[in-house]
Amino acid sequence: MSHDVQSHSALGRIVNELEETAIAVILGLMTLITFINVVLRYGFNTGIIWGLEAVTFLFAWLVLFGMSYAVKVTAHLGVDAVINLFSSTTRRLLALFAAVICIAYAGLLLKGAWDYWAPFAGLDATSGRWFPTGFENSRDQAWYETVDIPMPDWLRFIEPIMNEGETYGKLPRFIPYFMLPFGMALLLFRFIQAGARIFKGASTSLIVSHEAEDDIEAIKHLNAGN
Repeated sequence: MSHDVQSHSALGRIVNELEETAIAVILGLMTLITFINVVLRYGFNTGIIWGLEAVTFLFAWLVLFGMSYAVKVTAHLGVDAVINLFSSTTRRLLALFAAVICIAYAGLLLKGAWDYWAPFAGLDATSGRWFPTGFENSRDQAWYETVDIPMPDWLRFIEPIMNEGETYGKLPRFIPYFMLPFGMALLLFRFIQAGARIFKGASTSLIVSHEAEDDIEAIKHLNAGN
């Protein structure tokens, strides 16, 4: 059973609210769009042409939000059979080592995500093979559009900024693609947060601990109450 870790800092509370609200809204939108499309297709032989693409993007956003949220609630699974053979001090050191590796990995993912997204937003990608050493010119792809999702009129103010005054027929890709660097930044933040908890002694692991055993104990208590 995963354990929710409370964040005491203002930034931590803001990120908590953002993740939980976004996950709930995304799930609701996916359900609503899919339900409406099913009704339209089987009831009226029509449908929302952009529905499938929108749900695909929303599902990708859900996965990216879910990665960081799972770090927060220690819901990522792992094997601790070997780690439990060591003393508590050694386990803590190993957990810190794992946190450092995860932070480095999340940093690499953030760099790669930015470098992929930046051209779609008309921005520069980072230089350097592994770590950003600066910025370098990249091909401006801000005119790239999604396949079916229409461009909302209330977003047309970005056309002079992003598309040299040309109108967008469909939603520009840099908007849904922005979730890539944003999601990786959230993941990096969560791993730094988890590493700090381990360093301070408030936590002993990055993963869910003894999930099966906790569930069995919970069932025993339920049965005992009957």
